[in-house]
Amino acid sequence: MKVDCVLDARATVGEGAIWSVKLQCLLWVDIPAGHLNIFDPSSGDNRVIALDRPVGCVAETARGSVIAALTDGFFEVDLITGAQTRICGPASAERGHRFNDGTTDRQGRFLAGTMPQSGPKEDVTDGTLYIYDGGQSSEIMDGFHTINGMAVSPEGTVLYISDSFPAVRRIWAFDYDPDDAAISNRRAFFDTNTVAGRPDGATVDADGCYWMAGVSGGQLYRITPQGRVDLTIDMPVSRPTRPAFGGPDLDMLYVTSIRTEGEPLSGGVFALRVPGVTGLPNTMAR
Repeated sequence: MKVDCVLDARATVGEGAIWSVKLQCLLWVDIPAGHLNIFDPSSGDNRVIALDRPVGCVAETARGSVIAALTDGFFEVDLITGAQTRICGPASAERGHRFNDGTTDRQGRFLAGTMPQSGPKEDVTDGTLYIYDGGQSSEIMDGFHTINGMAVSPEGTVLYISDSFPAVRRIWAFDYDPDDAAISNRRAFFDTNTVAGRPDGATVDADGCYWMAGVSGGQLYRITPQGRVDLTIDMPVSRPTRPAFGGPDLDMLYVTSIRTEGEPLSGGVFALRVPGVTGLPNTMAR
């Protein structure tokens, strides 16, 4: 596959990519810099909204804003003015955490997971999954080193979560109830010890296949719902972080990355097309 660097952003930790159908732009974050980015592929312009503390992930709303998972809670950020309004907890920094990865379910709930702010440790498994639903948040699961790779199946009944810690590097599937967000039946979906990269950010395509960014392995993987790799794509950088389908026809795959010494394009945003593969519209947060 031909993979192009469409934005030489040099982000420290580029992450959290989602496509805004409304804006026809890619929303993405630089976690430690606390930057929310709005990238317009048609012009090449990338606008930065400085949030002034680490941001793990965001979910777009229909109100011209995003819900941002910050170290001091969930905030609504106006995409025009950059104004921030705190909505609810948790203040993850009070537990020594920061938010890392997130996704919306098909009903517009925002699921966001945490990791230790100082980095994951072998004996610390308190990474926690929270759910934001229309102005309120609650804790629904813990027991992870680093929550990553969150995505929801096209029909909304399967939730994927990974742990990218080197000693774990597993992806799990859960039954997910769209009515009440109940999570059950945790089961192994894919063991990334069988491929080069550890599991980082993810998305699901229109066929229900799970796309995983293989951080530290320099590859993307398309994994079928049965847990089989059917496509491996080599990336120009060793640490891709999160894929997101975008473009007018949702047939362009954008990928964020981490800045890495000796890799000139690292920290950039990349784009590629996979013939016959399209994504799903991003669900707006409530």
